[in-house]
Amino acid sequence: MFVLGIDPGLTRCGFGLVEGSLRGPETFRAVRAGVIETKATDPVERRLAQLLVELTSLLDEVNPDAVAVERVFFQRNARTAIPVAQASGVAVALAGARNLEVRQFTAQEAKLAVTGYGGADKAQVQGMVARLCALRAVPQPADAADAMALAITYFTTCRTEVRLSGAAS
Repeated sequence: MFVLGIDPGLTRCGFGLVEGSLRGPETFRAVRAGVIETKATDPVERRLAQLLVELTSLLDEVNPDAVAVERVFFQRNARTAIPVAQASGVAVALAGARNLEVRQFTAQEAKLAVTGYGGADKAQVQGMVARLCALRAVPQPADAADAMALAITYFTTCRTEVRLSGAAS
């Protein structure tokens, strides 16, 4: 099964395609990762349109089974949260238009799933993503590693749900 993780952002939108299984061995394979960048000087509507086009192309290329998107959560600065929410909306809508399952996780949930600590820093997340996917080097940039962590969180969450549903039967 292939899950595309998306770390939304208007300036930098990270993505990471991870292969794994909801049953069987708890191993992951990093397939593709990167960042979609837009110019901060361009108008918002042009940047969102660019993100729409590039995410559409990415979905066409990788054809994931599901999408995991970082849930927008902010405590201090609503001004920075709004562009992230707009980028997130583009990603969620595109996946929904393709009838893909979409799961949203906060950054803390992804950090907890990948490192075991919800307050982990970027370097810890990058290191654990590299370890879990058997990569020789940490994924760069951090936005791509965060997206891969979201995909891994999808797998770990679904595996837990499968185990719990089996225990309840």
